[in-house]
Order: sequence, then structure tokens, then C-alpha cells
Amino acid sequence: MKLKHVLESQQFDQKLLSQIFSLADKLEKKTDQSMKGKIMASLFYEPSTRTRFSFESAMLRLGGSVITTENAREFSSAAKGETLEDSIRVINNYADIIVLRHYEKGASERAALISKVPIINAGDGTGQHPTQALLDLYTIKRELGKIVGVKIALVGDLKHGRTIRSLAYLLGKYEKVKIYFVSPLELKVGDDIKEHLDKHHIAYEEIEDLESIINKIDVLYQTRIQKERFTSEQEYKKFKGCYQIDVKLAKRMRPNAIIMHPLPRVDEILEEVDALPQAAYFKQARYGLLIRMALLKLVSRKVTD
Repeated sequence: MKLKHVLESQQFDQKLLSQIFSLADKLEKKTDQSMKGKIMASLFYEPSTRTRFSFESAMLRLGGSVITTENAREFSSAAKGETLEDSIRVINNYADIIVLRHYEKGASERAALISKVPIINAGDGTGQHPTQALLDLYTIKRELGKIVGVKIALVGDLKHGRTIRSLAYLLGKYEKVKIYFVSPLELKVGDDIKEHLDKHHIAYEEIEDLESIINKIDVLYQTRIQKERFTSEQEYKKFKGCYQIDVKLAKRMRPNAIIMHPLPRVDEILEEVDALPQAAYFKQARYGLLIRMALLKLVSRKVTD
């Protein structure tokens, strides 16, 4: 298994995905200190808690060390005008792996072009978030026992949501998957994703009414309306709360169906849903730790076949 950088969902095929998931399964059951002596730099130009802590915890659990900055856009040399490329060149001297979150789409690809150490994309603007997609797919496999033939609703801000973009690309690698893109017309999914799904003969529908398909799906993947992506408060408020999952709606789902969310949530899933068997969004966080441990081992060549 070889993996130089983790930049986008398109770089993974079913064979590699299966290998990553198998490695994640093994890491859940044993202690692994294979990253001892290695240093991971978490370079985050956007604020983050879950993704940053997840990567840092993964590295520490593998015996490695971490150097970190939470908001490099304001609290690093970037504030003085240093380019991303120069920052990457400098940090190459300090770390063996760089986990990068950036506010510009394509930033991770730029970093990878000049980096001598592995770059892992932890989210780039409205582009992609491939490690989130990997843990999402792993969650589906762990909770449902399958990916082939899954019916999934991707709900909310599909225009700006990088998590649904990345997940849709991964779902496009499996047969008989059906995707429902559920959003207001103004926040519908991009044509590039639909073209990709058409190319791979993946069935999908674009709808506005979530309730009309709630009893047809295996997975409800809810996303928040992302306030930081809108140009005005007025525009954000227009869509805030347009889809909200409560107990009444959740109980209309199939008995074995699951509800997922990349987190953080605001008001799109009520806390009353948390106790239901369908609620899988906090399990995602645990699965994410295992997936990121597997990825750190892979890019560091610390996996023995």
C-alpha cells in the first residue's frame, strides 16, 4: 500500500479503500507505536476543533509527536505576507507529515507540488475534505455492513459543503448506490459532481423535499448551513433552519437506517434525536480517529503488508 499525499477523494479506488478500512479495523484492536520519532505539523489556516484534535490524537496514539497552530491565517507568518508555498518549504525542515487546512480551494495541491514530506488535505475552502469522506464511508460500512446498494440523502448546503463533495466522489466508486441531493435550489450541488456521477453510472436525484424520501433511504447525511460561506447575514438567515431533523422525522426512517453529520451542528439535528438508534454522528468521530491513524501510517510507509 503506497500513498504519497492525501489530496482528494478521486485518488482512491475500491482496492485502496478496502485496505485503509482493514487497517483501521486492526488499529481499533491493538496498540501501535510505529510513528515514534516522527513529527506531524497541523497547519490550520481556518479554525477547527474536531479535525485538528482528531489528527493530533491519531498521531499521539501512534507514538508520534505534534507541532500545531490553530489559525495560521492570523497567528503565523501568513499574517506578515508569507506565501503558503514558503511556509510549506520552511515546515518541511521541522516535520515528517503536514496536515493542512486552508481557506482557498486547491491549496493542498499547491502545497504538495513543492513539499518533500506528505501533505494531507484537512479541508480546502469549498473544495474537498477527503479524510472526512473516508471516515464517512467507513462509518457507513461499519454501521450498515455494506456500501454497495446504499441509498443516501445528502442534505443541506450542497453548494458550499466540501464534505458532501468528497463523499459523493467516493460513493461514485460503488455499484447500485443511489444519491438524493436534498437542498434549496440556490444551494444545489455543483455540476462537476453530477458529471462525475453520470460518468460512473451512479443514480441520483435532486429534490427539495426531504420528507418525501425519508422512508426510502439507508443514510441521512445532514449538513449545516455554513454561515461563513455566505456574503451577508441576510442571505444566511434565508436558508438557516431549512432542514431540521427531530424525533418525529427520524422515527419515519427505516429501522436500520442511520443519521450522520460531519459536525459541528447548529440546529439542524435536535438534541432529542441523539438517543435514537439511528443517531450515528458521534460514532463518526471515533471512526475518524481510526481512519486518520491508518492514513498517517500509510503516508509514512509504516504499514507492513
